Parts: sequence; structure tokens; C-alpha cells
Amino acid sequence: MDTGTPHTDATALRARWADTVAAAGATAGTDPGPYADRLLTAWAEPQRRYHTTAHLTHVLLRIDQLEQYAADPAAVRLAAWFHDAVYRPDRSENEERSAALAERALPELGIGPARTAEVARLVRLTVTHDPAPGDTDGEVLCDADLAVLAGSPQDYAAYAAAVRDEYGFVPDDAFRTGRAAVLRGLLGLPRLFRTPYGAAHWEGAARTNLATELALLDSQP
Repeated sequence: MDTGTPHTDATALRARWADTVAAAGATAGTDPGPYADRLLTAWAEPQRRYHTTAHLTHVLLRIDQLEQYAADPAAVRLAAWFHDAVYRPDRSENEERSAALAERALPELGIGPARTAEVARLVRLTVTHDPAPGDTDGEVLCDADLAVLAGSPQDYAAYAAAVRDEYGFVPDDAFRTGRAAVLRGLLGLPRLFRTPYGAAHWEGAARTNLATELALLDSQP
């Protein structure tokens, strides 16, 4: 199964946004287009190398594969749109600011308070990628977000390089130390993927990729 970076088509993304907003219960007559444009502009900011519209597309495609497990697929898809809408690699409050953006924008579209709250909760969950047992919406979003870890060796190498580019302001030694700690934390988890599909199809490849990157980092002087 290909978990590489897909071709990004802004027109297709705008259509997906309109469909998702409608499925989420947006007020009839509210134009979703300007919201899509603002989000896509945010996802295309110049400081991004990995957290781009290609990543957004990738996550949405993985949600398509996993939606059978979600209690509220529309909320999960909206959370995908917002989960990295605010992204500064030198900041620690990106998820909180992204969730707050959803809390402002979705009511303007006429989406109800319960679903808005669920979207914001899911966005905040991407800080840890650790959904509670039975949190099927959280499992789907987190698995979709982490599916990049299970890419082919070439795709994973491209992902790791893009992450390094985003943190280009960090000296090599500090980056290696921090990145290695992240990789060890991921490898120490009992399960990276919580949905049945993710556990069956992505877990092994992801662990191999993570271990390979860690070994490369540890081998550097």
C-alpha cells in the first residue's frame, strides 16, 4: 500500500472541503469557499516543508481508508483540515492555536457546537497522538496523521529530510538529540496505530523506518 506523498490539487481540495462542510451540517447558503482559500493559504506558508498541502491531502486520503472506524467521519475530516493550520516550527502552541481557529471558523459556517467541540478536541489530540480507549474518532485521525511513518524507505527518507528542513534553524547536534528522543519515544509505544487497519498494515513498516532513522542518527559523529 502506497503511503507516499500524493499529488496535491488545490481544486480537488476545495471540492473536498465543500463536501465535508456540507456533511458536517453547515448552514445552507454559507459560502465555504473563502474558508478553504484561507486554510490552503495557511498550509502553503513558506516555512513549511513537510506540513504542507501535500501532507493535508495525504491525511485526508488515509481517513478515506479508515472512516469505517470513525463515529463522526465529518468531524475527523474537519480536524484534519485544521490540525496543522497554524504551524511555526519554533513554537510549541501550534495545536492549541489551530484548535482555536477551528472554534472560531466552524460556528461561522453554521456548524453546531457539539461537532465544533469535537473537531477542536481532535486537533488538540494531535499533540500526543494518544487517543483514549474507545475514542474511535481520535484513533482514525491519529493513525491517518502518522501513516507517513509507514511509507516506502524512499518516501520515509523524503519525509525525514523535509522535517529536518523545517527545523533548519536548529544546529545539527541539537536536532539529532531531539529527533532521536522523538524516535525512541515512538518506538517505545506499545502500538503506533490504533485502528485495526493501521495496526495490520502500517505498524511493521513504521517501526522499521523509525528504527532505521534512529540508527542513522546514532551513527553520526
